[in-house]
Amino acid sequence: MKPRHKRLAVIVTGVVGLTAAGLFVLNAFQSNLVYFFSPTEVHAGKAPRGKLFRVGGLVEKGSVRKSADGLKVDFVVTDNNKSIAVHHEGALPDLFREGQGVVVQGRLLDGGRFVATEVLAKHDEKYMPPEAAKALQGSNYKKP
Repeated sequence: MKPRHKRLAVIVTGVVGLTAAGLFVLNAFQSNLVYFFSPTEVHAGKAPRGKLFRVGGLVEKGSVRKSADGLKVDFVVTDNNKSIAVHHEGALPDLFREGQGVVVQGRLLDGGRFVATEVLAKHDEKYMPPEAAKALQGSNYKKP
């Protein structure tokens, strides 16, 4: 093989290798993205069914129902415009309670039921997750 052909083979191999590495990186980013939606956006059909995403808002007062063992809980997340029922199995954060800001991560099943795999609660009276605060803008919610 001539030196010119060897150089061309090295260049082509390098380009193919870099392209493959770039595709692997893009695929990893795509599979790890978790989008945020408000309950209003979920009701509008903007949220993907069966895929992982986050929903944020306030835990509706009077909506928390815990099982006898305390590990299964059903509650409603609202943005004071629309609401979505959430089911979670597992431990809840210590600061989780009615009327507080929350972001839940999980999947929306075909029946419109949201099953959460993770529940995030705000950590003090003045903080609210930015996504949840944005979702509540324009509603009658007053920040404490």
